[in-house]
Amino acid sequence: MTTTTHKKLEIFTDDQTPQKWCVLLREEVFKKLMSQGSPIVHKVFGGGSFFSPLLFGKFFDPSDAFPLWEFESDILLSSLRSSGQSTIDWFQTDQDYVLKAELPGGGKNSVQVYAENGKVLEISGQWKQQQPKTNTTRDWRSEQWWEYGYVRRLELPQDADWRKIEAYVTNDQMLEIKLHKIKNPLDSDNNQNATA
Repeated sequence: MTTTTHKKLEIFTDDQTPQKWCVLLREEVFKKLMSQGSPIVHKVFGGGSFFSPLLFGKFFDPSDAFPLWEFESDILLSSLRSSGQSTIDWFQTDQDYVLKAELPGGGKNSVQVYAENGKVLEISGQWKQQQPKTNTTRDWRSEQWWEYGYVRRLELPQDADWRKIEAYVTNDQMLEIKLHKIKNPLDSDNNQNATA
């Protein structure tokens, strides 16, 4: 009998490392990484992975914010779905925006979720531990981050309440994020002004 683990993730709202994605992943660097990469590199960044720069049909640096919820997953991922490569889905209900994606690698996952300034949702984690270079240990995200981790940054929809984001990981493999919708954006602004 297999047991299912369902772990709620903490949503971070303070960004303590504002320069963390300052190194862009360029297409030629990505091609070199994939040509020399191990099977885990292909699992993290290959076709069908939520963290692949080629997920949306052409090269797109995953550290740049993407307006995911402006597109229907059936249309944007149709070629991946037809070949059985897709492990991603997103949709919206009357109450929420929902994202479901398989996390790269196996075993324990180091995924973290940030809400930045109420405008960007960031999902990141490490697939390999950074090797200390000298006496100073720099954050893996501030250099060539793709050598150690993965990221996907998404623009938040205007009617998403970034204060009420929920994230869960099931069996260290599947990530589910729910962005609650603001019922009436004017009411939210009025409530915020009343409490200020």
